[in-house]
This record gives sequence, C-alpha cells and structure tokens, in this order.
Amino acid sequence: MIEVKNLSKRFRISSTRAARKSAAPPADSAAADRRQHDGWFKAVSDVGFACQNGEVLGLLGPNGAGKTTTLRLLSTALAADSGSVMLDGVDLLKEPQMARQKIGFLSGSTGLYGRLSTRENVEYFGRLHRMAPAQLKARIDDLFTLLNMHDFAERRADQLSTGMKQKCAIARAVVHHPAVVILDEPTTGLDVMAAQTLLDFIASYKVLGIPLIFSTHHLHEVEKLCDRVCIINHGRTAFFGSLAELRHRAGRHELVDAFVRVIEEEQ
Repeated sequence: MIEVKNLSKRFRISSTRAARKSAAPPADSAAADRRQHDGWFKAVSDVGFACQNGEVLGLLGPNGAGKTTTLRLLSTALAADSGSVMLDGVDLLKEPQMARQKIGFLSGSTGLYGRLSTRENVEYFGRLHRMAPAQLKARIDDLFTLLNMHDFAERRADQLSTGMKQKCAIARAVVHHPAVVILDEPTTGLDVMAAQTLLDFIASYKVLGIPLIFSTHHLHEVEKLCDRVCIINHGRTAFFGSLAELRHRAGRHELVDAFVRVIEEEQ
C-alpha cells in the first residue's frame, strides 16, 4: 500500500513572467488561478490519497490541475515542500534512493535512447537496477510478450512509432519489478489496439497485488480499470473514493457527469 498525505509544492514565479502579468489587462477574477500569490505558484497543496495492494487508482483532473506535478513528486523527480509518501512504513520523500528502487515511473515526457534498440533500452535500465543477466533476460521476454513487443525488439528506438515507443518506455519503467507503478497518461496519442494492450497490462497488476496509479483524461479507462479515483483541482484533492462513492456524492450516474459536478463544486 502507498499512502500520500498533505503533499505540497510551490514554484517561484520569475520576475519576467510577473512583469508580463502586471502589464497584461486585468483577468476575470473567476478565471484567474487562485494558486498564484505573492510571487509564488502553488502547483500542489494538500493532496492526499492511498492505493492498496492490488488496486488501480485513477488520478483525474482538468488540464493544469496538478496531476503531473503530483506524480513527479511521488517519483522524487521533484522535491516536495511538505507531506509524506508512505510505502511499507518508509517515507519515500525522505528516502529518495529507495523510492527510485521501489517505484516504476513513466513520465509523460519519458525519452528513449534513439540509437539503442528496443531491447537495449530496456536492458540498460535493468542493468542500472543491478539485475542478474539471466533474471533480466527472462523479465524482458515476459514483458515483451505481455506488451506485444517481440516484432520490434531489435529495431532502433528512433525508428519506432508512437505506440511502440510508449510500450518500450513502460517496459523500461517496470523491468526491475517495482513495488508500485506510476504512469502519467500512458495511452495518450495511441491507436485503439496499442491502447488496449496497455490497458490489459495495467489490469494484470491487480493479479500481481501491486498498487498501480495512472493519470488519464479518458473516463472509459477509469470505468474499466479503477477501484478508486482521486480528483485533483487547483492543486488540491477534490475527491478521493470509489466510483460508487463518486456517483453518490455528485448525484450523477454517468461518470463524466459526476466528474464535472465535482469540478464545478470546486470553482
């Protein structure tokens, strides 16, 4: 189980950007981002949720709500200002090296080494995690089967399609058998068949008993896969619970209507 409490992160607004803001016409107060104050932008403030072993948690929210920042904080790609991320009794924010060993993280901008083949990209990260050669080979064969990657295993990464690159990036993220998997919009830009393969891969983690968190704008993916959801708006947790609880709170049966209702309540 991974448990996130009171997570927060702010960024200093550059003087150049602040000057442009002051020179611009006054914005509608209802449309202005209330997270900007006194030269700081509070990207995330007081975010909290939990994901049990064998659960899939969907992280939802409008563009710019703070989802990607939250996931980057969990992976220690960014340092949090406050809060905790507990896994097996350890606060990963205080133990970033352990976090990188325990978490498999796919960023929305994860790049591949273009001159390496698909297999070599995944092998490289397995070796970074000090996996034994025989163990690494077996793991790669299993992942390439699960993600339908054998046909392009030896192709250079800079010659891969968008879907092939995404599969390679996911295999690379989980090659070391992480205790938690975090995926930032893993199906964005993929065709139907590639997206379905990735959704099946996500579902397989329930059987393995491993917590998996993924952000998405596709609510049909949430409906199909997620045990619970966390909705983030303006950098804060607006809702955390099961899909049934979300529908009950919003008074809406359709998931998209329930999501919109929660966001509207936060405005």
